[in-house]
Amino acid sequence: MNREKIHEIVSNSPVVLFMKGTKHFPTCGFSGRAAQILKVCGVDFADVNVLAEPDTVPELRAYADWPTIPVLYIRGEFIGGCDIMTEMYQAGELQAKLGDLMKAAA
Repeated sequence: MNREKIHEIVSNSPVVLFMKGTKHFPTCGFSGRAAQILKVCGVDFADVNVLAEPDTVPELRAYADWPTIPVLYIRGEFIGGCDIMTEMYQAGELQAKLGDLMKAAA
């Protein structure tokens, strides 16, 4: 997957999680935890399995300027990885950032 495709996905999906595996079948603990946080928030999100195409991980790292997977975007804004999502969730900041997207999914 190239950067243009990544940009298209980020631009067209209100919430997108680039992860190892899928939201139904994560293949690493960090991706699983990130997906679970979004599920607990009651938000629908697009999931992109970065392992599906070999060039996705280096392209995503360059696009996001972030070294690890998973990577979360909300309304086109880079949020961060699993640790940042966890901290934001525990502080209530992630729920505030998701805002009306949570209500729409509830």
